[in-house]
Amino acid sequence: MLPGAFDQGRSPDQAEFGTGMPAARTVTPDGDVILLVSGESAAARAAAYAQDDDLTAVIEITDVAPVSVAHRIRGRAWLAGWLTQVRGDDRAACAALLAERRPVGELLGLHGRPSYVMLRLEVGEISVDDLWGAEHVDPEELAAAEPDPMVDHETELLQHLAAAHRDRIADLCALLGPRESAGTTAVPLALDRLGLRVRFTGGGSSFDARFDFPSPVRDVCELRRAMHTLFAAAGR
Repeated sequence: MLPGAFDQGRSPDQAEFGTGMPAARTVTPDGDVILLVSGESAAARAAAYAQDDDLTAVIEITDVAPVSVAHRIRGRAWLAGWLTQVRGDDRAACAALLAERRPVGELLGLHGRPSYVMLRLEVGEISVDDLWGAEHVDPEELAAAEPDPMVDHETELLQHLAAAHRDRIADLCALLGPRESAGTTAVPLALDRLGLRVRFTGGGSSFDARFDFPSPVRDVCELRRAMHTLFAAAGR
């Protein structure tokens, strides 16, 4: 549990839910996290047993680079809060939100005898430790955040860049100023609307570098133009 995560005047019961991946997850406009989990999971059983009592939980999210590179974990996040089962009128609204953002077949089970259940985490504290550093995030920032337009394409794009354009990715080292680049290998590590992060390795050491796009990209077409701009600048 995160220290200080529940210092809000409550005296909730505490439970360990173990590990596992939900079938789907999304965030409501209010910043709550909706999880679709197996009805046989420890989390579902604990929430059902607690009924309307406060039950504390922590979701740990690990972000792993989808390319072959040493030290593939790009970051971790911990969302701490209070877990309840979604019931009554909220079920239809939460199922619709999940279906819109993360359509999965398991949602069909919600219309009959549910083999899957929906849980709601009311977020009280967020902590992030990633490539940019470690910090706490206000839950209101989570509620206001919009998904990055590259999130659904990042895995495929990084793997394509690593497989088909690794030499051109390595050429980006020229944009970093006077560095010894002979024998340097490069792997694209992360991609978002604002830029590309690359891990350079050579001479027994490695470092990460961030290459910002001229302007935020909104789709794959704009990304292609932004990448061409980077490659052109590196080749001058």
